[in-house]
Amino acid sequence: MKNLQVDDLTRYKFLSGIKFSPYGKKLAFILHEMDVEENTYLSNIHVYDIETNQSLKLTSGNMENSFIFKDKDTILFQALRDRKDQARKEKGEEFTVYYEISLLGGEAKKAFEVPLNVNQIEILDEDNLVISAEYDHNRPNLEGLSKEEKEEALKQMKEEEDYIVLDEIPFWFNGKGFTNKKRNRLYIYNLREKALTSITDQFTNVENFKLSKDKSKIILIANSFMDKMQIKSDLYIYHIKEDLLKKITHDDYFNYSYADFLEDYIIFTGSHMENYGLNENDHIYLMDDKGNTKVLTPKNFDYSLWNTVGADVRYGSSTTMKVEGKYLYFITTEYDSSYINRIDKTGKIEKLTVEKGSVDGFDVFDENIVFIGLRGLKLQELYRLDNYKEEQLTYFNQWVIEERKLSNPEKITFKTDSGIIIEGWVLKPVDFDENKKYPGILDIHGGPKTVYGEVFFHEMQYWANEGYVVFFCNPRGSDGRGDEFADIRGKYGTIDYEDIMKFTDVVLESCPYIDQNRLGVTGGSYGGFMTNWIIGHTNRFKAAASQRSISNWVSKFGTTDIGYYFVPDQQTATPWHDVDKLWFHSPLKYANKVMTPTLFIHSDEDYRCWLVEAIQMFTALKYHGVESRICIFKGENHELSRSGKPKHRIRRLEEITNWFNRFLKN
Repeated sequence: MKNLQVDDLTRYKFLSGIKFSPYGKKLAFILHEMDVEENTYLSNIHVYDIETNQSLKLTSGNMENSFIFKDKDTILFQALRDRKDQARKEKGEEFTVYYEISLLGGEAKKAFEVPLNVNQIEILDEDNLVISAEYDHNRPNLEGLSKEEKEEALKQMKEEEDYIVLDEIPFWFNGKGFTNKKRNRLYIYNLREKALTSITDQFTNVENFKLSKDKSKIILIANSFMDKMQIKSDLYIYHIKEDLLKKITHDDYFNYSYADFLEDYIIFTGSHMENYGLNENDHIYLMDDKGNTKVLTPKNFDYSLWNTVGADVRYGSSTTMKVEGKYLYFITTEYDSSYINRIDKTGKIEKLTVEKGSVDGFDVFDENIVFIGLRGLKLQELYRLDNYKEEQLTYFNQWVIEERKLSNPEKITFKTDSGIIIEGWVLKPVDFDENKKYPGILDIHGGPKTVYGEVFFHEMQYWANEGYVVFFCNPRGSDGRGDEFADIRGKYGTIDYEDIMKFTDVVLESCPYIDQNRLGVTGGSYGGFMTNWIIGHTNRFKAAASQRSISNWVSKFGTTDIGYYFVPDQQTATPWHDVDKLWFHSPLKYANKVMTPTLFIHSDEDYRCWLVEAIQMFTALKYHGVESRICIFKGENHELSRSGKPKHRIRRLEEITNWFNRFLKN
């Protein structure tokens, strides 16, 4: 067995987009892998035959990030393979090309083209598609123009790229760039006539949609706004034959997360946000054909309806909620793991998975379930679920278990002064020697409403292989324990700080092999905020690495994609209403007390926690004579550690490790 290396990350395989074929005999999914030389990800569609247990790589274009089934034997996917099409894109033309390929393999063939940048597509019939696509008010309308006129319009559009005009908030979004006056619109596209029919208007942003089983209706969640987007949404039904869009939403303030047809009903999830704000757990609702609505989930059902178990070995997206037959299947996060559940129209809930770990996506056909999972210290693989028993179907990442030294997390719990149990874990260094003293790294998760669990985390396993004890916990503010446990609105840096420091005390007491004079602390996003906060309130850590952090709640309010609504919700103040409270919870206020050498990791396109947050804290530390360093990654965003370019992900981890080595090992 060899030690895990930093660049072993580049050999991992990541799975996403798992789907059953129309008759349930095959599975299709996307396999992602890194190409370090080109500094990118290669994504191709694979097919798994359930009857023969054989897996086949279906495409080789390396850019197939999504797909749908055209029929039982054929898959449709987006691609840009033709040189003429590539040239058109480079000129700024807006279109999406779809290819089709047989499940048996062979060459992919160009199927059709849609004159929009498509996000989601469903087949209505042989001539018509339902699509959601980006609509940009700033783009010229090219419809009906001659070739020369079209080229001139595109030329003028290119010239306008030197200017950015903003007249609404949010005006940018992490991972998408500037989004001013851009919306996701719903259309029907006729392939035969090459005609677009708009369903929603230019100021309505469609978050997602579902087509009814008989293909007569579409249900969609949308948010209409001008000037300022509100954190609420509406529910609509579009009757296709009648060309009628009808709003069926709540009259009160409500935020929808998911909606679909369940037999003769509509089933949806969402929250009034009345008791716990933006992070309040959703409930599941049922609406009849007269618009009467009832809550299906019981009052004591208090889990988030998605997976928040943290890991740095994922790429791509997958289904996490789906109607199939008489059930809605969904994921919950409970304590340190996520599970597949289902609910029927009577409100009966069944938990279908029982193993600890993470369910990263699933699909269902005729009550048969397959999912992408993280189990134990295994990386992502496909699993089949049969009567609560899990069968592993693929072994893409088996080499990690067989060839690399790994450390198993050991659980540690303690009670707060108010009697709340906090859960955490310790990773011992591989080749552990009880007679040695080891440096330790405290790792803090983001969110704050996410969780750490007992799954594979590359950075932590790498540090354990580098001779560090790594310890981490789920303090108050974390997910998996209900709304009350997760609610730290107006308390950032207080009770969560107390929990993390008490956990550190308990770890040091329980693990005498840790040298308490050689401790480091790191974390990203909320974990970056906590890192900044910690170094301003204690000198017990000899080095810190603050990643994609928050340092000043006043500046975050006005500069980030979520700031203007996230800050008032989470800090219960605005720059005009109790600015002193925002400043009290800002790590920058305490920067003059910092003595800890600190590394800052940030991305220049991180619009969730903008670069100025790291720059302010870095400047403050330099001003006060504290040794510090900032590493800014160009072209990356808030997802650097999870989906950044391969070379950047390696450099990030090397930067942090080298910083800790310098101050904790010498």
